[in-house]
Formats: sequence, C-alpha cells, structure tokens
Amino acid sequence: MAPIGQIVNPTSGNDALARARQRASLVPDCLVEAKRIANTVIAGWHGRRKRGIGENFWQFRPYTDGESLSRIDWRRSARDDHTYIRDREWEAAHTIWLWADMSPSMMYKSSFGSVSKESRALVIMLALAEILARSGERVGCPGVMEPVSARNAAERLAAALMHAPLAGGLPDTAMIRGWSDLVLIGDFLDEAQAVMARIGPLARRGLRGHVIEIADPAEEVFPYSGRTEFTDPETGSKLTSGRAENLREAYTGAYLSRRAGLGEALRHLGWTFISHRTDHLASEALVAVHMYLSGMPAKANHGGQL
Repeated sequence: MAPIGQIVNPTSGNDALARARQRASLVPDCLVEAKRIANTVIAGWHGRRKRGIGENFWQFRPYTDGESLSRIDWRRSARDDHTYIRDREWEAAHTIWLWADMSPSMMYKSSFGSVSKESRALVIMLALAEILARSGERVGCPGVMEPVSARNAAERLAAALMHAPLAGGLPDTAMIRGWSDLVLIGDFLDEAQAVMARIGPLARRGLRGHVIEIADPAEEVFPYSGRTEFTDPETGSKLTSGRAENLREAYTGAYLSRRAGLGEALRHLGWTFISHRTDHLASEALVAVHMYLSGMPAKANHGGQL
C-alpha cells in the first residue's frame, strides 16, 4: 500500500522480475520457520463447542426415542437408571482465507527489526495455514490459491505464493462466498479512511475479518537525526531533511493516529485488529489471531496492541 510518511529502504521495487525472484527465494525459509512456530506454540485447533460430527467428547445427555442405538454410552448409562447419549463437538470444516501484503513497502527492515515486514507476514500466514490444516479447516488465499482441506495446505500455499503475480493493495475478494473468515496481514500505511473504504463492503457481505498490522520498530519511534533522505518504495519519490529529528513529533503523531483510527473503525465493524512489531516474536501475533478465530477473544493476549 502507498505509505504515509514512512521511512523506507532505497529500493524502488520497479524491477518486477527481481522482486519476484526475491520473494521466491524468501518463501522456503519462511515456510520452515512457520512450521517450527506452529509445532512449538499450538498443539491443535479449538473446537467450536457445538453438538455434531467430530472426534472430541462434549457432553452426556439423556437418550430420546428415535436416536441411533449406536450412540448410546452404555458404561455411563450403567451408573443409574437412565440411558445416555455421548455427544461430540461440532467440527465441520470452515473456510478461512489468508492474505499477506507483498507490496514494496513490506520489504523494509531497519536495524531495530529482526526481519523484514514481508518475511514476518509470510511466516505468520504460513504458520496459521499449518495450524488450520491440522484441524481440517479449508484454507485459501484470494487470487492465489483456491480453498483446500489438506494436511499440506501450508506447503501448497507456499508454492502458490512463489509463482503468484506481483500485486499491491488489498486482494480481490469477489470469489469469497458464504460464511468465511478473512485474515489480512500487512502494514496498512494508507489513511484509515482509504483502507476502510475497501474493507467496509467485505464486512457488509457478512465476512468475519481479522487484520494484523506489521510494523518495523523504526516506523514507530522514528530514530533518525541529522541529514536524512527518505524514499517512497511505491513511487520512488524522495524527501531530504536537513534535521530529521525535527520531524519526529509530527511523524509519530500521524503514524499512531492512523493506527488508532484504523483499529477503532475495524472494531466498529465487528472485525479484530492486532498490531505486531517485527522485533517481537511471531508467535505473539499467531496466538492472538488463533484465539480470535477460535472464538476466545479474552485469551487473545500478545505483545502488540488489540
């Protein structure tokens, strides 16, 4: 997305072939890291606490005429004079669409961040795909991969990303039908009103959304001083400041105000908002969005802002 006063690397991103090769070389390492995080942080998916077809026990309830005798729990029934049915949790497959912004602004990495914003976004997306796939959920990526229900969904998504065309801005969601969740991961540096103009129609279509903002620490604290040249990765335009420290107060005020406005607008729509910095563990954002998708917002605690 086009940045607002963002500090960026001098790379303009105009060479599409070089950009595609860079992303293709980044994805395999991100997949390895994503699987490591998924293995160490989350052991499985939380059921949605409804009676239905599944493997996890939910409750015992009295048997009623007409129900299948095969569902009777004879051991439990033997304890008293009643006959009990053993209910399982509802675990019907659900479609969750994942998307990560791959625009040039996501390539930024300062000396304060451990990885680039693009790398962190890919790791979170692929780790989430791994977790969802283990639970039998259908995972898709708008414009990149149709929803699949397979244990290797993360690998398939990684392969699709390596060959996907370069595109900026929010994805085309016309293909999304029915009751689905949509997870959007990016830096969202446009004005909050511009972002909401794209997201608002999605919420009105009934999509449940979760937005993860990826930020480099330098974008929050503006650590620059003296003569500094800033370059916009989207347009290539440059701004030179003789005393960059004089811009700090105005810049940080605008940056944090944009974030607060976006978060408030998303929550007003019923969507969730997570702010995550690249100097924090990727698992923090992953656990938070996992809890939101599991219907447990009270447990969505992490090192960013909710």
